[in-house]
Amino acid sequence: MHLSENEGIEGNTFVVTGGLGFVGSALCLELVRRGASQVRAFDLRTTSPWSQQLKTNGVRCVQGDIARKKDVEKVVRGSDCVFHLASYGMSGKEMLQFGRVDEVNINGTCHVLDACLDYGIKRLVYVSTHNVVFGGNEIINGNEALPYFPIDQHVDSYGRSKSIAEQLVLKSNGRPFKNKDGNCLYTCAVRPAAIYGPGEERHLPRIVSIAKLGLVPFKIGNASVKTDWIYVDNLVLALILASMGLLDDIPGKEKRPVAAGQPYFVSDGSPVNTFEFIRPLLRSLDYDLPKASLAVPHALLLGKFFSVIYTILYPWLNQWWLPQPPLLPAEVYKVGVTHYFSFLKAKEELGYVPMVTPREGMAATISYWQEKKRKSLDGPTIYAWLFCVVGMSMVFCAAYVPVPLFTAIGLFFFRSIRVVRMVFLVSTTLHIIEAIYAWHLAKRVDPANRKGWFWQTLALGIFSLRFLLKRARK
Repeated sequence: MHLSENEGIEGNTFVVTGGLGFVGSALCLELVRRGASQVRAFDLRTTSPWSQQLKTNGVRCVQGDIARKKDVEKVVRGSDCVFHLASYGMSGKEMLQFGRVDEVNINGTCHVLDACLDYGIKRLVYVSTHNVVFGGNEIINGNEALPYFPIDQHVDSYGRSKSIAEQLVLKSNGRPFKNKDGNCLYTCAVRPAAIYGPGEERHLPRIVSIAKLGLVPFKIGNASVKTDWIYVDNLVLALILASMGLLDDIPGKEKRPVAAGQPYFVSDGSPVNTFEFIRPLLRSLDYDLPKASLAVPHALLLGKFFSVIYTILYPWLNQWWLPQPPLLPAEVYKVGVTHYFSFLKAKEELGYVPMVTPREGMAATISYWQEKKRKSLDGPTIYAWLFCVVGMSMVFCAAYVPVPLFTAIGLFFFRSIRVVRMVFLVSTTLHIIEAIYAWHLAKRVDPANRKGWFWQTLALGIFSLRFLLKRARK
């Protein structure tokens, strides 16, 4: 397919569901750059890290719930093309909120389809996932001829719901509009690999946060396992090409859009082991990956354990104080079983070729995270926190709480209560001095986080101060 880069974009109105998200915002900005007359970013949120940039560039941000039909109808009416990116339950605690996953991914997609048919929207590009054909089975250089993974065998509600939604979208291709004007809806599905890039919200932040705390005790699977990734700019390009592939007025292709009713796998085209892929990023942030590996069957047992625990905690899944589960069964399969796909069909039919290489994409991602780390409060692993907080608490109890167990522990290490009390007072004094020094040093080195440095150093002493000293040397 050989078209100009703005074909079907200039002068047209676009709706991007999930438009305030990482990919959605990048797509909105690219549509504006290519000359769209209006771009509507539809999202449940009212603000995001990209909302101000979107508004500055003329994108109309519309707040609403994809699961509410009236909200969808309101934003879709009068548009020329819809990019349906909104989804729920891709990772973490969201995966266990089964009702909301179906409400957004299945019901929401039905609302989008109905609105397109009601208001005569010719083009619908659906952002799917490779999980519609993958459920823990090894796939090497797979293609679009692969059958859907059995609905009742999916280990997570996200993959199951996205599979149902994609099939609804593709089966709706060619359906006539309800006004019976002779035109119809054209649909296609883009199945991206794991997405990365500066500002990505789901995969990398979770990986970086647990690596910072030292909570990555093992890798999963063997080193030969490979999966696909896709840089955000490459995915945006694929989505725009897919929308062009639904145009029904191309000479020689009238009423026969090349992409109509078709799914497409897209990626950077460089399958790689997940842990090797993220290693340069973690090393650039001074975090380490473990050398030990855990076999997939054992990791699955661990994932099922956390799944049970968090299912019991279901009423509190949305609470801020409940951390993300360390591991879930679907995530074990994603990193521990080889599955990657060819984008040959997207190349031949849409003209898709990645414009950003994995090396360039990771370099941009590393730069983003290094800058983010410079602006944030750094600190030691959770083991240092436990050592300091538990240790100081035990010394205090041994010195001042008349409980035989604490007293016995104190006497075992220091031989007399007087020495225990002296150790506690000296340690506390040192922490206070270090915290005051951290406050004054942070005023010069990292003024935005000086309060955080003060309180963290008061709790951890030198374990925290050494990170601030390192930053000061840089």
